[in-house]
Amino acid sequence: MRARTVTATAAALTAVVLAGPACSPPVPPPGSRAAAHAPERFAGQAIAWHACRTGPDDTEGEELDAAGARCGEVTVPLDHRHPEGATLDVAVSRLPATDPARRRGALLYNPGGPGVPARYLSLLLRRAEPEVAARYDLIGMDPRFVGRSAPLDCGWPTVSVGAAGPDRAGFEKNVRLARELASLCAGRRSVLPHASTRNTARDMDVVRSALGERRVSYLGSSYGTYLGEVYLQLFPGRVDRAVLDSPLDPDLFGPDLTRTAGPAVERALRRWAGWAARHDDRYHLGATGARVRETVGRLTAAVERRPVRIGGHAVDSRVLPQLLWGVTAGDDAEAYGGFAADVGALVAAARGDDGVEVPSGLAATLEGLASADGDGTFSAQTAIQCADRAVSRDPETSYRDIEAHRADEPVFGPLTRTVTPCSFWPVAPAEPPTRVRNDVPVLLVGASGDPAAVRAGQLSAHRALTGSRLVTLPGAFRHTVYAGLFAARDACVERAVNTYLVDGVLPDRDVTCPRPAPVP
Repeated sequence: MRARTVTATAAALTAVVLAGPACSPPVPPPGSRAAAHAPERFAGQAIAWHACRTGPDDTEGEELDAAGARCGEVTVPLDHRHPEGATLDVAVSRLPATDPARRRGALLYNPGGPGVPARYLSLLLRRAEPEVAARYDLIGMDPRFVGRSAPLDCGWPTVSVGAAGPDRAGFEKNVRLARELASLCAGRRSVLPHASTRNTARDMDVVRSALGERRVSYLGSSYGTYLGEVYLQLFPGRVDRAVLDSPLDPDLFGPDLTRTAGPAVERALRRWAGWAARHDDRYHLGATGARVRETVGRLTAAVERRPVRIGGHAVDSRVLPQLLWGVTAGDDAEAYGGFAADVGALVAAARGDDGVEVPSGLAATLEGLASADGDGTFSAQTAIQCADRAVSRDPETSYRDIEAHRADEPVFGPLTRTVTPCSFWPVAPAEPPTRVRNDVPVLLVGASGDPAAVRAGQLSAHRALTGSRLVTLPGAFRHTVYAGLFAARDACVERAVNTYLVDGVLPDRDVTCPRPAPVP
């Protein structure tokens, strides 16, 4: 799980957003009835529920069926502003409340991404949070063009653009690859403008109607918080209770948001280095945090001179920052130890040691980064982000940004600030980004040191959502803090979220939880 998460995160970083003016029919003003509400022909449709398993190899469907889930499809317009046109089906799962006598309603869950299917992950949520599962039907919806919802696959030969490296030559390689990837999606130009988060939020409301719910509750983590923010803005009267775990800045979702990640990940790397120094007897990376960071610096310099061979793969300056991004996998002893083992193996390989034993997590990540985008996840991620916000068509904008931050972001700046396929995307966004400003009650939870949903972004979301309360886990360097699905649990966060979802009690003011104990 750790390796898959790291690989997906590294790939997501390189799939940012698009450029150019909108080239579509006139757009209703954001928040207007035409822009927001589900077209009547799609409202209240009956879902033909069926078994979730699709074949003998569908283990996730088999687990859903065993848990009592039912699956189905809901028809939505490709372009919600023109509902008379083409349609597509979005796939949903429903796990009924385990205590029907106390059932409150439906809770729709989105785990993030973008580009992550949610049908199966709703089952993991039920297992993690039985108190919530008792009161709500848990709804997993694969967003449009993801999973089983009309998947968009451009046949990309890689899962990431990678880092730009230390010089102009590396950046030019990024430019060529980004341009090639964008061109491979040109044949899907009829659907690309409609891959936006705004349209996914509209799909959610069609699903709500099909479920027969007047209002729906929502839990979103990571990118799922931005989807939730957009839904809150478009459909404020359709929301019962909403929780956003690790909220993203709604004003920066896109390239500006990506560029904010580098400093936060550098801080997470420093935190891990201090832990690794306390365990130098095992990992031998340095007896102080400063020396551990020097070890990482020497590794970076060695890779910049020539690629390092390990586990049948060549690690160059395009790949290494993506591997070092593994420090974002969590801030507990297991995650830190796994990352330290990965770094130790890379350092040994850079020294030329023969017979380096490659940790299984590192081997899986290397294999993933060297593979083609077999299931279309990276192209779908990119399509969603390119449809959400326009970016400059001039690659020099990215290069100047990298150069301006060489000194203060030497490891991650060339990764987070590099050019993406969105600068060469074959279509422009159909609509402007959603401006999120509302007073709908909502609970926000996040770690102060989150390396992806950075603290400044959490506070921006809090300001935009004036009816929100923010629960902060101080001194934690993890991304997502609720339910323990992707990072360690915290009792204070659990209590705040479950009290709200189950009892409807929103804190009367912002809450700062006790600082977690030091990582042993």
